[in-house]
Amino acid sequence: MNGPEPETRAAGRARTLVAGVGNVFLGDDGFGVEVLRRLAREELPASVELADVGVRGVHLAYELLDGWDTLVLVDVTARGGEPGTLYLIDASAAGDRARGGEPAPLDGHRMTPDAVLALLDALCAGTGAAPPRRILVVGCEPACLDEGIGLSPQVAAAVPEAVRTVNELVRQEAVV
Repeated sequence: MNGPEPETRAAGRARTLVAGVGNVFLGDDGFGVEVLRRLAREELPASVELADVGVRGVHLAYELLDGWDTLVLVDVTARGGEPGTLYLIDASAAGDRARGGEPAPLDGHRMTPDAVLALLDALCAGTGAAPPRRILVVGCEPACLDEGIGLSPQVAAAVPEAVRTVNELVRQEAVV
């Protein structure tokens, strides 16, 4: 084989991208961005990169074509639980992400994690690139997604636990 090996390992370690998703102008939708802000103060393994994606889901989908081993998405996730409930969702298999039905219209500023991952699947199919080996979502049940800056008390109280969860995940992935 000629040429360099694809960059899927940094210093022999799995490359992990932690992406905070959300709109800080819509209350609890700023959860992912706030978790990323706090993670930026942590000492993380060298193989981990943080990305405050905000509402730039299309950008994230293209970034994921660069050979990441693991993606950890951090976002609000409405699943019917009590506000502030944290969820750890393994979305690694493309079939697990497929919802069926009509695809959502592509709006670069309103892409949910599901839409980002669907776009990633389409980009990988079209380019031959491989998606991350593992895709994990650290989600938080929102209390309020109305216009306004700042997290609800329930979601704000969940941020430290989300930071701990992401920290544990990236340390586990760094030794895989």
